[in-house]
Amino acid sequence: MSDEPPTSPANLPTEIVDALNEATPEHLRDAASYAEALAEHKERKARLEEEADGADVEERPDDLPDDVPAKATITIKEINDNRYYYWQWREGDSVTSKYKGPVNPDE
Repeated sequence: MSDEPPTSPANLPTEIVDALNEATPEHLRDAASYAEALAEHKERKARLEEEADGADVEERPDDLPDDVPAKATITIKEINDNRYYYWQWREGDSVTSKYKGPVNPDE
């Protein structure tokens, strides 16, 4: 074994390298176990989100325009005594609407 410390990965932030260089061997082993478990958790979470996104695409209604997300719902707005369908969905803190068409009075 060499007297020189190992070379840190080039993409690892300096503050993490500095903290690891100051840690005890016990803390380094604990950090390694935690980092491995955290990486597995984040990879699993990303896989589940990808699968959920894929499921949303499969359940997309046929009449849903390409620029409207699958999570959108249809609402009815009344304007000048006329009723219209709108796609509506949340983007962050705001609600976005897109015109769908007039409400059929026979419905």
